[in-house]
Amino acid sequence: MSQDLLASNAIVGPIEPWLESVGGIERAFRAQDSGCVSYIVTAAGERLFVKSARTALARASLERAETLHRAIKHRALPPLLRTGASLEGPFHVYEAVPGEVLYDDVTMEGDAGRRHPDSAHACFRSLPVGRILDVLDTIFEVHVLLAEAGFVAVDFYDGSILYDFKEHRTWLCDLDEYRPGPFVLEETRLPGSSRFMAPEEFVRGSRIDQRANVFALGRTAAVLLGDGHVGSPAWRGSDECEAVARRATALNPEDRFHSVSAFRDAWADARREGLS
Repeated sequence: MSQDLLASNAIVGPIEPWLESVGGIERAFRAQDSGCVSYIVTAAGERLFVKSARTALARASLERAETLHRAIKHRALPPLLRTGASLEGPFHVYEAVPGEVLYDDVTMEGDAGRRHPDSAHACFRSLPVGRILDVLDTIFEVHVLLAEAGFVAVDFYDGSILYDFKEHRTWLCDLDEYRPGPFVLEETRLPGSSRFMAPEEFVRGSRIDQRANVFALGRTAAVLLGDGHVGSPAWRGSDECEAVARRATALNPEDRFHSVSAFRDAWADARREGLS
């Protein structure tokens, strides 16, 4: 099955019957904002993640993802193994990586899901602080590489983070909205979770640059180390790291770190100081 998926450049018919014929669909993800339909396909002991596009919006999403994966490689990014096309549109084949999404469980939605004691988010928050800090280091490292390659993060949130509790490994997925930047926002807002978005991402005509990335990363620290708010009593990091997260999430872009690398370096210094 995996050889069929990795060798076929074009599928004559619709993608779902073909996936069933070459292996079998373990799970389908149909309700995605991008318009993509994704599948986990399992056969011969291998698991692959297939993302297909059937609308113009979804095709643009896959094109952006291909550009990103060709530009950078990192151990936290599931490898894009190949691209292809079906009667319905293009598709990508990725390695299906183990892990649980840190947003919520399948049967739980919103804050209630994240706060449920059995949710992946709650289990992650109960890990030793050192492990959480290691995950944040990985997330920041990937975004330094992306920024250096000229990408601005769009639609990054805790639903983009998978954590393998067995191997304690972090994966970042669905970075399909990331775009070359800086750019000027031509819509009324960018796609994404408002919990992670900088104020300028809601203003037509605003400049979107690395300082928006910095805001999203500061919010990521607040969500994974606290209850989503810098300065919350639930914060589990050091005072030094909290100060970095606070500056990163300043409402005025001019008050934030000017680049992702500057933020990452300040965070690394704060993490070391917090141990002293």
